[in-house]
Amino acid sequence: MIWLLSTLSVICSYGMTGALRRYALKRSLLDRPNSRSSHIAATPRGGGMAFVVVFLVVLVLLWWWGAVDGMLAVALLGAGASIAVLGFADDHGHIAARWRLLGHFVASGWALFWLGGLPPVIILEGSLDLGWVGHTLAIVFLVWLLNLYNFMDGIDGMASIQAVSACVGAMLCYQLAVLEGLPVMELGVLEWVLACSVVGFLCWNFPKAHIFMGDAGSGFLGLVMGIFALYAGTQQPRLLWCWLILLGVFIVDATFTLLRRLLRGEAIYEAHRSHAYQAAARRVGSHVPVTLSVVLINVVWLVPWALSVASGRVDGVNGLAIAYLPLAGLCVWLRAGAAE
Repeated sequence: MIWLLSTLSVICSYGMTGALRRYALKRSLLDRPNSRSSHIAATPRGGGMAFVVVFLVVLVLLWWWGAVDGMLAVALLGAGASIAVLGFADDHGHIAARWRLLGHFVASGWALFWLGGLPPVIILEGSLDLGWVGHTLAIVFLVWLLNLYNFMDGIDGMASIQAVSACVGAMLCYQLAVLEGLPVMELGVLEWVLACSVVGFLCWNFPKAHIFMGDAGSGFLGLVMGIFALYAGTQQPRLLWCWLILLGVFIVDATFTLLRRLLRGEAIYEAHRSHAYQAAARRVGSHVPVTLSVVLINVVWLVPWALSVASGRVDGVNGLAIAYLPLAGLCVWLRAGAAE
């Protein structure tokens, strides 16, 4: 049954993306290039609603069939749908940043409530329950992941391919944890459905973007994968570290760039193109090599370290530090966050 749903997810997402592209062109919902854009042609936006709708419909079906945890389903439905609607509305007409941020915190709080809060964190083989401090940090984590995914959705195919890579990498970590005899409940079904849904959209978004996912899609992906990470941590604490490693390209680039701009006194909500991936795209003069480089980094570097943590051969903190170090080096080399 899951293979049938997977195939239908790809097909429906592909078809719906095409319909959304026609809708965007008819309504003139276009991202028009400016001095801070990484693209050169006006491009329709809002295509991310295709994989949002497909994923949420399949989620409801799997919940109805008892194939997914009810608490997780409610967390994803409430938070994911609200963020997608908020983002789609912003794609149609600008919504003030303070109202968007309020919506982000409300959605993240909803998700964390149904997940039962931040699970105990394993640090250097010791379990640490952070209580309300941890719950607060978890909400901030979800809000930051939601927004950084929006920041990192700036060149053709990269946000989509990162989502697919992270979900497939997480499934491998889950399977390895099971083989190591860890008490892990059924995980990976929703990650696979999300990956398949995004693949349908990706056909329109890479190697040349005929439509962008928009805030509806990027915010949804960031939040949903954050929820996946926290839920996996409730099943087996080391899996939370695996997710942080798998999302390393986006987390390191966005965080490094934000901190450097903050230290320089710049407004972080203003549009810019000083991320490492944007600098790399300007250097090579094309989006495709940069997006493929992200795939390569994920496959040959981040996934192996995540698997090492999942198997217990490497501590989560140590694995994270080792995985992130060269990514930070790339940010320095590409002068991420430098004044434009």
